Amino acid sequence: MSSWDEAPDVVCDLENVQGLVDVLSAARWKRHQYALLEFSEHGVVLIVEDSGCLEAKVYLKRELFIRYDYNADSRRRFGVSLGLFVDCLNAFSIPSHSNLIQIQYPGPQMQLLLKSVDSLDASICAEISTRIPETIAWDYNFEPAGANPLTFTVKSAALKEAIEDLEWPGSSIQIILEPDPPSVRFRGEGHGDLQIDFMYYANSDLLVAFQCDQRTSFKYKYKFLRATISNLPSSVLKENRGSKLSIGRGGMLKVQHLVSIAKPSASHAYGSDAVGYQQPGRIAHIEFYVKPEESDD
Repeated sequence: MSSWDEAPDVVCDLENVQGLVDVLSAARWKRHQYALLEFSEHGVVLIVEDSGCLEAKVYLKRELFIRYDYNADSRRRFGVSLGLFVDCLNAFSIPSHSNLIQIQYPGPQMQLLLKSVDSLDASICAEISTRIPETIAWDYNFEPAGANPLTFTVKSAALKEAIEDLEWPGSSIQIILEPDPPSVRFRGEGHGDLQIDFMYYANSDLLVAFQCDQRTSFKYKYKFLRATISNLPSSVLKENRGSKLSIGRGGMLKVQHLVSIAKPSASHAYGSDAVGYQQPGRIAHIEFYVKPEESDD
């Protein structure tokens, strides 16, 4: 194909397509979503934003790729349909098989190019149209709330279950951190009142880390809070990983997940230890930022 004859700015090879599909799907909470892709000498960042209230960032360090050639003088940024990108990647994925895929940018018409490179019999190619990136509608810079951070880490499966149990149509979820006794409370309000408590000392197997020196309380739209956990890959839940939540200045909530992109044949594919250990170079980072609701006061 002529699209592959030009010398691109970026060429990267990845050996586990399904792992990439999983991590990108975690940032996909609507059917039609526009994403910003940014390539740099450090790796790839994908950003998705919604309504000026929610942002997701997926970090793919260059160490995740078995080949990462970056020849541009500056960062390359462009917009792409997240759903189309994930669907195209799915076409390259064969369950329980290590699929080697090559990603190039840009093509002659500024396309994002995908190509399978591990088969001698046939080759799958895809071209995805891109567009000029839009400006992010809201500033998601996260700043600490004070000298001491407000943060806690809870097992991802427990967090997902708690948020799903608190669902009320059009409702909000209040997150309350108490320093004494150290605990985290999720409270949902709708036709009634429901709350779920994680006590640091009593539930240390679920609430694995906690840091708070003052009572803190903020409300968040349920649909945005649910988006931070609803599409986590099953591997994260099986590996018993923890998700870290931090509350910053003005109530900005940051939710962080770690997702493995190890080869399917890896001996720790489902994690044989308690924390689902994977080599750091095989871990993708996902961050969600959720803006709190305006106070009624």
